[in-house]
Amino acid sequence: MGTMGLALPWKARISSTPRERGTRVEPSEHFAGGHHPAVVDAPSEDAALAAACRSGDLRAYERLYAMHGARMKNLARNVLGNPIDAEDAVQETFLKVHRSIASFRGQSSFITWTYRILINTCYDARRSRLRKKEVANEDSEETPRHEPRAPGAHPALRMALERALAKLTQHQRDVFLLYEVEGFRHAEIAGMLELTETASKNTLFQAKKNLRLMLEPPRSSAAEAR
Repeated sequence: MGTMGLALPWKARISSTPRERGTRVEPSEHFAGGHHPAVVDAPSEDAALAAACRSGDLRAYERLYAMHGARMKNLARNVLGNPIDAEDAVQETFLKVHRSIASFRGQSSFITWTYRILINTCYDARRSRLRKKEVANEDSEETPRHEPRAPGAHPALRMALERALAKLTQHQRDVFLLYEVEGFRHAEIAGMLELTETASKNTLFQAKKNLRLMLEPPRSSAAEAR
């Protein structure tokens, strides 16, 4: 699983020191210094956007893309590992939203429903890619893509984090990316991954615990003796 392009101060995100109540790490670079769309969207605006999309108003889809397109691409890139597949996943998501809008029942917010479609689309793309790798010629001369590096991240630290993330279970990795990288709340993640809010919190706790075990240097015997 590729996680290239992660833009996060990784040590702060897996620190065992609890954050002050009510504080959050910054979301992905697309929204650094800006507002958090999933947080500031009022229920009335969410419902109005859903109703406009259901009526076939193309301007509503344009607004949805303007509000969330960049963030959706960043999330898809973190799940799929490269910007090309991420772009395809976002485009496919908007097609699915357009085709399935009549089935939206409002049991979750329209935005949460849209991100759930995106995540499932990414899962489908990931499974398809794995199947293609299984049948591909091992002697393929295809040149691997070079992904952009995370801004401000030391290459060694970034690579260590990517290797550690790859060793997590898919569930732990996805919750970690959604919460710590993309800045979603547990209630939103629960709606996207179709689990309980408590399960989301427990999964994040376990993911960060496992990352600390993999990333923190082992204690020397001399240090333990002190």
